[in-house]
Amino acid sequence: MGLDDKLSAAADKAKGSAKEAYGKATDDDSMVAEGKVDRAKGEAKEKVEDVKDKAKDKLD
Repeated sequence: MGLDDKLSAAADKAKGSAKEAYGKATDDDSMVAEGKVDRAKGEAKEKVEDVKDKAKDKLD
């Protein structure tokens, strides 16, 4: 996984966690939902990059 991809995935997960926490603190259900989407997006990016890394390792 490239450094840019790692940072992007980590940023999405952190942004999502922050949105969720803010949404819970302010009883804003839509913000909680946005946070969950952002976290899921970051986790999906990590999984895609893991698959790419494994495929690259097998090809090498």
